[in-house]
Amino acid sequence: MPRFSVIVPAYRVQAYLHACLDSVLNQSFKDHEIIVVDDCSPDACGSIADEYAARDPRVSVVHLPANSGLGPARNAGVERASGDYLLFLDGDDTFTPEALQAVADRLEETGGPDVLVYDYARTYWSGKSERNVFSQALAETGPPTFRLADRPELLKVLMVVWNKAYRREFVEAEGFTFPPGYYEDTPWTYPVLMAAGSIAVLDAVCVDYRQRRRGNILSTTTRRHFDVFDQYDRVFAFIDARPELAVWRPVLFRRMLDHFSTLFTSPGRLPRGTRAQFFRRARAHCRRYRAPGAAVPRRARLRHALFRLGAHRTYRALWAGQRLRGRLAGAARAVRRALRGAALQLHYRVQLRLPVRPGEAVFAAYWNRGYTCSPAALEAAARDLVPGLRTSWICHPAYAHTVPDGVRVLHPGTAAYWTALARSRYLVNNVNFDRRLVKRHGQVLVQTHHGTPLKTMGTDLVHRPAAAGSMDFAQLLRNVDKWDFSLSANQHSTLVWERIYPSGYTTLEYGSPRNDVFHRARPELIARLRAELGVREGVTALLYAPTHRDYLRGRQRPLDLEQLVRVLGPRYVVLARSHYLDTATGTPAGRTPHPQIIDVGGHLSVEELCLASDGLITDYSSLMFDYVNLDRPVVLHLEDRQAYEAARGTYFDLEAFPPGAVARSQEELHEIFTSGHWRGPRSTQRRAAFRARFCPYDDGHAAERVVRRVFLGDPPAQPQPVASGELRPSGVPRQVMVREYTNG
Repeated sequence: MPRFSVIVPAYRVQAYLHACLDSVLNQSFKDHEIIVVDDCSPDACGSIADEYAARDPRVSVVHLPANSGLGPARNAGVERASGDYLLFLDGDDTFTPEALQAVADRLEETGGPDVLVYDYARTYWSGKSERNVFSQALAETGPPTFRLADRPELLKVLMVVWNKAYRREFVEAEGFTFPPGYYEDTPWTYPVLMAAGSIAVLDAVCVDYRQRRRGNILSTTTRRHFDVFDQYDRVFAFIDARPELAVWRPVLFRRMLDHFSTLFTSPGRLPRGTRAQFFRRARAHCRRYRAPGAAVPRRARLRHALFRLGAHRTYRALWAGQRLRGRLAGAARAVRRALRGAALQLHYRVQLRLPVRPGEAVFAAYWNRGYTCSPAALEAAARDLVPGLRTSWICHPAYAHTVPDGVRVLHPGTAAYWTALARSRYLVNNVNFDRRLVKRHGQVLVQTHHGTPLKTMGTDLVHRPAAAGSMDFAQLLRNVDKWDFSLSANQHSTLVWERIYPSGYTTLEYGSPRNDVFHRARPELIARLRAELGVREGVTALLYAPTHRDYLRGRQRPLDLEQLVRVLGPRYVVLARSHYLDTATGTPAGRTPHPQIIDVGGHLSVEELCLASDGLITDYSSLMFDYVNLDRPVVLHLEDRQAYEAARGTYFDLEAFPPGAVARSQEELHEIFTSGHWRGPRSTQRRAAFRARFCPYDDGHAAERVVRRVFLGDPPAQPQPVASGELRPSGVPRQVMVREYTNG
C-alpha cells in the first residue's frame, strides 16, 4: 500500500500533462501511485497517460467512456486509490520539487491527521510566481493538530481540493464524493474541513497553480456558472444533516455571498443577458440560508445587503460607478505624478545653476538598495580621512535603517535628492546614477563596479541579445562618459572594463574596497555574526550564493538544498542567499526551509555572510573573487554551464581555472563534500592560484588608497601586490602562500 495516491483528472490539458506527471514522478519521495483519469478528452491526454503507465508501474490510467467533468473524474480516481492519503493535482498544475517529502514529513510530525492543508503559488506564462496571499493562515504555530473551530481563518485559504492531503480512511468513513458541475470543490472542501477530527497545516508551497491565458473552464463564458447555486445547496444540506455543525452556518452564509459577488463582477463568466437571472437566484439563496451572526467587513456590507434585497440594478450601477471612480483616481494619480516630476526637474535645473559644494559627497549602491559594497567602504573611509566632508547616502525608505549614524539619508525622487546630485562635488556608485543626471564641471564621479567580471557585460552584450534584453547601449555609453574614475581590483578587470566601457575615465587598479573588511575583521565580530544568523557553535556553515540566469524567468532553483543538507548531515547548515534579481533561494517559493537551511536573502551585507561562513557554494557569481580573500573553500556547481555560456558567456574558462572543486551535477557536488575533496589540498592549491591572479592588491587598505587619490588629491601610485606571509588579521583564516604552489 503506497503512502500517497495522487489523482490527476485530465481533460484538454495535453500541453501541460507531461510537466504535471513529471513533477510527481521526479519527486525524491517515491512511495506513491499516480492515477490519471482520462475524462474522455478529445486531445492526446489519454495516450500521454498510457505512455507514462507503460514505462512506470506507479502510474495507472482510468479511461472514462464519456466526458463527465472534474467531480466524477476525481471520484473515479478515488475508487481506484489504495494509498494512505489522497492528493489531487489538476492536469495543468505541478508539484514543486520536494513537495511530497515535505507533506510526508509533516504528516509524520503531526501524527497522521485527517486533513493536511498546504500552500500554493500562482504561476504565470511569463514566469512570474505569486504565493497565496493568505499564507499566514498556514503558519505552523500552536498545537500540531486542531479542529476547524480552533483555526477558522483556514477558510480564507482558497477552497480548492488540490491544496490538501486527505486520509483515505477518513474520506471513506464519511462517504465524501464530488458532485457534478462547476465549483465541485465547494461541497467537498467545506464539509471535509468541518467534519475533520484533526487538521494540520504545512507552511510550504507544494503546488504551482498555473494561470492559463485561455482554456481555464472557470474563465469561460457559460451558464454553467449557475452550478454554484446547486453546490451551496449541498453545503447547507450537509450542515442541516449534522446539528453540531450549525455554528458554521453564518460563516458559510457570508462566504457564499462573497462567492456570488465575485462571480457576478468577474468579466467574461456570465453570458450576456443572464446577470439579472443570476442576481434573482442569489437573492433566493440569501433568503433561504440567511443566518446572521458572522462578522462582515465594512466594505462588504453594502454588497451583501443588495444581494439580500435583490437590488440588481442598484448593484450594477454602484459596481459601474466604483470602476469609473477607480479609473478616474488612477488618471488623477498619473497627472499628479507628472506634475510632481516636472516640478522636481525644474528644481533640479535651478540647482544646476548654483555653485558645486566642494565638501559634499553622495554615495549609492545597487540601484539604491542600501548601505553596502564598495561605495559603503569608500564612504566610511572618506568620513574618517577627509576633514569637513559631509556625506549622503541615496536609498529607498525600506533600506534607510542600514545607513550609519552621521550619514545623511536621501530618498530617490525627492527635492533633496536632486539638490545633492546637482551640487555635490563627489558622486560614488557601483551602478549608474539616474540617466537624467547632468555631469557638471567640478563634479567627480567614481564608478566602483560590483565585482570582478566573469560573465559578459557592457558593450559585449551587443552580440548576446538573450542576456542584453532591452538594454539601451547608447544610454549606457552616455552614462560611461560621465565617469571620472573606474575602480579595478586586478589587471583582468582593468582590461575588461576599459574595452567594454570605452571612455576617457582614469582607471584606479587599487584593489577592491568592499574586500577590506575581510582583512580587518576580528574574531568577536565573526562570532557575533554567526550567532545572529543562528549558526550554532561547532557547526559548519556553507554560504550558497548562485548568480542570476538571464535565460530563465521566474523562480530559479539551480540546486536542491534540502537534498544537499540531508547528505551533509546534522553538523552542517546552509546560508541560502538568492541573487538580488531573483525572488527565491534554492527552496521552493514561500517554503518554510529545512532547519539546516537558513534563508539569508534579506541580509543586505554579503560581506558579513562571507565572514560568518566556512565555505562558499556558487556558480558564476563574482562573489568567488572576493571570497578567496578569506582563504576558505569554494565549490562551484556548474551543472548548466553550456546553457549559461550560450546565453551569457564568460571571459575565461572557469572550469580550467577555478577557485576550488568543480561539480557538474548535484550528485557530483554531494561526492565532493562526502569525500572531503571540497577542502582538500587540490582545492587549496586552486584557491591560492586564483587569489594570486584576481586579488593581488586586496590587503585591507583599498578604500584608503582610493580616498587619498580621489578626495585628497594624492599623486597616483600603483600599489604593490600583497607579499606572502603579510596581513594575517586575527579572525580571518591564514591566507595560503602563493609561492607554496608554484610547482603544483
